[in-house]
Amino acid sequence: MSSMNKRSVRPAQSANFSEVIEVYQDLEQASRRTAELIVAAAQQATAVGGRFDLALSGGETPRTLYSLLATEFRASIAWSDAHVFWVDERCVPPDHADSNYRMACETLLDHVPIPPSNVHRMRGEEEPERAAREYESLLRRHFGDDAPRFSFVLLGMGADGHTASLFPGSPALDERERLVVAVRVEKLRAYRLTLTPKAINGAVHIVFLVAGQEKAEALKTAFDETTDPHQAPTKLIRPHRGELRWIVDRAAMSASP
Repeated sequence: MSSMNKRSVRPAQSANFSEVIEVYQDLEQASRRTAELIVAAAQQATAVGGRFDLALSGGETPRTLYSLLATEFRASIAWSDAHVFWVDERCVPPDHADSNYRMACETLLDHVPIPPSNVHRMRGEEEPERAAREYESLLRRHFGDDAPRFSFVLLGMGADGHTASLFPGSPALDERERLVVAVRVEKLRAYRLTLTPKAINGAVHIVFLVAGQEKAEALKTAFDETTDPHQAPTKLIRPHRGELRWIVDRAAMSASP
């Protein structure tokens, strides 16, 4: 990938936390690089602990990535040892066109040999608060700790700066105890389910995959050290003992210095 530029975004806040950004020509190249990182994390996790815990994001950006994982990179992951989760979900049934679960199934999960019992979806069709508490209970049973230790968390970023379903100004940004919450997104007039920063920040690897000119100003704001996290929720994502990496295309990076 000769068209990639790689540099530090800003100094890590602790010796246990590294952060880098990689810039690629377009979404195709950025997706391919992210697929390589997922494969490496999967092989590392299964070699050490026998299990790969992957949290997926929704939206349009990861479609190319999921298709690559289902085809070119399919044989590189021991899918029988993988457990798949979601960072957020729309409060809709699993067969709804807006469902993050449905999108992941259509592009990835229906095309790889992962046991159905290893696919852990958020139940968007249920009452939101109940669904959030059920998913938190599932996470605590699976990981057996106070907070999850995902092998790999994939995140995106919206043009308004939100990540997962952590939107600017949301009360969820101040949540310190819960792992999963139901949030009302007023501008969408809808509820979402989302992992909290506490649930995300325990991960070994966290990757933001960001592409498109419409994300450029939000990305610039996210990289500005003076920005309040309530305006740029991505700034709350700081792994306690892991790596944070941004994989972005040049269009998304165009407003950043």
